[in-house]
Amino acid sequence: MNVHLPELGAIPMKDRLSIVFIEKSRIDVLDGAFVSVRYEARVPHPTTPEPDDDGLRGRTDGEWQEIRTHIPLGGVACLMLEPGTRISHRAVQLAAAVGTLLVWVGEGGVRLYSSGQPGGARSDKLLWQAALALDDALRLKVVRKMYELRFGERPPERRSIEQLRGMEGARVRKMYQLLAQQYRVPWKARDYDVDDWNAGDVPNKCLSAATSCLYGITEAAVLAAGYAPAIGFIHTGKPLSFVYDVADIVKFETVVPVAFRVAAQWHRQARHDSPERTVRLACRDVFRESKILARLIPLIEDVLAAGEIPLPTAAPEQVLPAFYEKGGLGDDGHRR
Repeated sequence: MNVHLPELGAIPMKDRLSIVFIEKSRIDVLDGAFVSVRYEARVPHPTTPEPDDDGLRGRTDGEWQEIRTHIPLGGVACLMLEPGTRISHRAVQLAAAVGTLLVWVGEGGVRLYSSGQPGGARSDKLLWQAALALDDALRLKVVRKMYELRFGERPPERRSIEQLRGMEGARVRKMYQLLAQQYRVPWKARDYDVDDWNAGDVPNKCLSAATSCLYGITEAAVLAAGYAPAIGFIHTGKPLSFVYDVADIVKFETVVPVAFRVAAQWHRQARHDSPERTVRLACRDVFRESKILARLIPLIEDVLAAGEIPLPTAAPEQVLPAFYEKGGLGDDGHRR
């Protein structure tokens, strides 16, 4: 009897787990599955040598146990690879095939070193995004829409982008102060050093860890939708300018309150360890509760539509998206 299975396709971004952090592991494809491999001492002892990045240094039979963690890669939007992580060519190939963004970050997820495209930009959408960014009048319309979505009110008329950026900065600083008062957290200012993670205070560490989670899934959404992370409207001149633009719209309703809540717990308990893991778990929960991945791609389309110019017609020879979501917006940046 012939059994006809449905054609396999990538899981839409809105249906995926948001983000997974991996550190001090070797990532490979074993038995067809995406696996994180690390080694732990069976009986921890001060004289037992630490394993290296591959978990092999000083290892003898029975001294170390292999810990394998299977990761459902096709159902994850973004993998954040921290120091001490190695990944095989086959694992990178599989991540690209299923549309999962790989991001190589520094300690705490603060510094971004590199990222792997989970699909590919579309020429028609890139031209549309670039046309909006290069025309001052159209760019201002997009910036005004971002301001309206972020603060729930239309910005004042006859304001330049520089003036709107200044107004936004003042409001953001005030919102930080109000949240610090609400959660009773000592607060001076948003200040951190990307080269020295330990130099920051707990609230700033929490905010950096939380925003890195949001930037990761936002970059995955931008790429999955077929746009360029570098072509921004409020932020400019950075590799992730558009990612910062989009993420800032939802930042204060998602990850910023999480960061202050965790910082308050650390302050009350007078703890001296790092709160990053607690922040990440809390961000993962709020991403799921707010269904942020289902909102990001429509949000991007809504923001760019404020420019009021039509999407360019696709060229006849354009590589078509690998899959569409019937009856609605899909993740149409993925190539065949």
